[in-house]
Amino acid sequence: MLNVYVNNYVIVFVFLCIGVLLPVGALAMGRFLRPHVPDEAKQTTYESGNNPFHDSRVPFQVHYYMFALLFVIFDVETVFLYPWAVAYDKLGLFAFIEMFIFVLMLVLGLVYAWKKKVLRWM
Repeated sequence: MLNVYVNNYVIVFVFLCIGVLLPVGALAMGRFLRPHVPDEAKQTTYESGNNPFHDSRVPFQVHYYMFALLFVIFDVETVFLYPWAVAYDKLGLFAFIEMFIFVLMLVLGLVYAWKKKVLRWM
């Protein structure tokens, strides 16, 4: 029994090592195999082939960032509803109450964002 238990962790560890070593190895190999010819023109900011004419750091409104962040949060949270909906008949009343609380928290977050006028597009 202990052998099976340890074997499961060995498999996870092997996949973890592969998942780390494969990208690191590919990036290292790319770094050593690429041609490296530094040039002053390569160090300049690229703006569609034109010479840059002003500073590229311009202020932007945080409102757009907040809108995108809220979209990502609610989009990812709705993915959690799918496995629950697939196994709904096997889960019972406890899972229904849990999902009701989860959806209630999402709705409260949406109402809070609406009251703070984060969802209003400029």
